[in-house]
Amino acid sequence: MATGLDDVVAAETALSDVDGLAGRLIIRGHSLDELAGGTSAEEILGMLFANAFDQGPTPALLGAARVTVFKRFEHHLKSLADTPVFDAVRACVALLPDDDALETALLLVAAPAVLVPALLRQRDGRPAIAPDPTLGHAADILRMLRGQAAAPAETAGLDTYLVTVADHGLNASTFAARVVASTQAGLTSAVLAAYGALKGPLHGGAPGPVLDMIDAVGTPQSAEAVLGAMLARGERLMGFGHRIYRVRDPRADALKGALAKLPPSPRMDLALAVEAAALRLLKQKKPDRPLETNVEFFTALLLDSLGFPRDAFTAVFAMGRTGGWIAHAREQAISGRLIRPKSVYVGPRPREAA
Repeated sequence: MATGLDDVVAAETALSDVDGLAGRLIIRGHSLDELAGGTSAEEILGMLFANAFDQGPTPALLGAARVTVFKRFEHHLKSLADTPVFDAVRACVALLPDDDALETALLLVAAPAVLVPALLRQRDGRPAIAPDPTLGHAADILRMLRGQAAAPAETAGLDTYLVTVADHGLNASTFAARVVASTQAGLTSAVLAAYGALKGPLHGGAPGPVLDMIDAVGTPQSAEAVLGAMLARGERLMGFGHRIYRVRDPRADALKGALAKLPPSPRMDLALAVEAAALRLLKQKKPDRPLETNVEFFTALLLDSLGFPRDAFTAVFAMGRTGGWIAHAREQAISGRLIRPKSVYVGPRPREAA
């Protein structure tokens, strides 16, 4: 019997399709190749929310939601100063209304976009910066993080990231959101369930260790020796292999393309050497397993280049994935079907009377 619900169909969805054998991701009828690099965070949100609400999520409404979130939580930030960024964002999300309204959905999308920059600035001893509702979502996130406007290529890079991670089938956090939504709980309850799943190192907590591995290599010339020693010790090479994709993760190529448009950096040169060495070694030592570069590898490099510290990567992931969670939660709630799988009991049985 397969465990982990492998190959079990738990839902029908019009939102996204992950073809692991072909290395293809489709969102709302468009391949990721079509969307990445030319679609904004607002546009992908509009695609995901189609049919979920009575009206669409316009950029103006999303900008207004960022302002509302900042006003609502500006005075809570000091009380969260000693709380990890992801946990602090989750705590604030728990205070939002819990219903199925578009207004609530946009507040949930806006929350990590506003709170992550504010919490990071507070941690560095700098004042939080209020949102500018006239800016695009990605541009405003980077402005709130840095205190100044980002270059167009940087804004485009963050847009590409937010689009690339917006939805990805029934991953662990999305499935958690759908389970809760199937009980007819509100959107905030569903999103909080997804936050809990996302935090795990086997899901949203994976990109940060990619940088740790790259830093451990140190120089391009050391890549083969350091990575070979890691494999000899039975350690995992972070950023390679995926539960679904049997070939290269298409999201990795989308993010690599966004990185190519940013100014070159020594870390990027080192990372490319690490990637090449890792792929060679994995092919030699594990020829029976398809271990290609996955989204975590270039996520770490892109977010680092944009100025996000590695301990905030999971919270930044939530910036992009919240729209997908909400879309799936609404799709599940509209279907009206409670998710209630069976289990196979393998424990002891009561003794039968003679």
